[in-house]
Amino acid sequence: MKDVITAGVDGTPESLSAILWAAEEARLRRARLRLLHAWVLLAPEAEPPPAAGPEQNYWPHRMVDEAAAAVRARVPDLPVDEVLVAKDPQEALRAAAEQSDLLVLGSKDLGPVARYALGELGLWLVAHTATPTVLVRARQDAAAGAASGEVMVGVSLHEPCESLLAFAFESAARRGVALRAVHGQHLPSYAYNRGGGVEPIAAEGAAEDAREELLAALRPWQEKFPEVRVDDRVVLESPAPALLHSAAEAGLLVVGRRHRHHLTGARIGHVVQAIVHHAPCPVAVVPHE
Repeated sequence: MKDVITAGVDGTPESLSAILWAAEEARLRRARLRLLHAWVLLAPEAEPPPAAGPEQNYWPHRMVDEAAAAVRARVPDLPVDEVLVAKDPQEALRAAAEQSDLLVLGSKDLGPVARYALGELGLWLVAHTATPTVLVRARQDAAAGAASGEVMVGVSLHEPCESLLAFAFESAARRGVALRAVHGQHLPSYAYNRGGGVEPIAAEGAAEDAREELLAALRPWQEKFPEVRVDDRVVLESPAPALLHSAAEAGLLVVGRRHRHHLTGARIGHVVQAIVHHAPCPVAVVPHE
C-alpha cells in the first residue's frame, strides 16, 4: 500500500467533485491526498517565489490552492500535497497513478438524459493504468457519497476477479455498508421455446446455476469480511443493463477491466464503456489479470 490517493485538478466543477470524493476516501483510508495539476506550458518554479509582480504560474497555483482549501473545509486534518507538473496531463496522471493506491477523476455531466461524458483523457487513463480509477460527476454530493450508500460490484463468472472483489469488499467494510454483488448474463438458448418465448423452468434453472457460481466466488471474501452484509443477485439480461438497472441507490459501483500487459491498444471493453458513461453514481474501474 502506498497510502496515497491522487486527484486530478483542472478547475472544473467535475474536478472539484472528484477532489472532495477523493478527500473523503483518503480520510476513510487514513491516506494522503495528492492534488495534481499538469500542463505542458507551466513555467519553472522560482526559488524563492518573486516578492512582487504577477507570478507566471499564478492561475495553476490558484486552482490547486482553491482545491486544497475546499478539502480543508470538509476534512480539516487530512494531509494534502499540492503538485504542479510541467507535463502533458496524460503522462503526468499516469505516472502519478503508478505511485498511488487510487486515481480519482471528474467526469463531465451532460444532464439526466445523456448522464455524463468521460473525456478522451479519462478514457485513456482508465484503459492504460494498472491503478484503480474512480470517476465522479459534478452533480454528486461527493464528500457525503464517498462514505454513504451501499457498494455495488459487477461480477463476471467467466474470468478471475479476485482484485475486483478485494476492492469491493474493502470499500464496503471501510464504509460500514452492505455490498451488492450483481451478475448479469443472457438467457441460454435452451431457455427459449420455438415460438421465441421463454420457458420459465429453464430460465429459473439457469439463474439458480449462476447464483451457485456467484455464491462460490463470494464465499472466501465473506469469510474474510464477516462484518459485510452481502446481497447477491443474478439478473438474466446483458451485464451492462443489469448493473445500470441496479445502481440507482448505490454510493459506489465497482467494475473490473482486464489488464493485458502485452497489448499496445488497450481497451476498456463495452460493459465498462457503458457503465462509465451512464452510471448514476461514482464508478471505480479496477484492473485485474
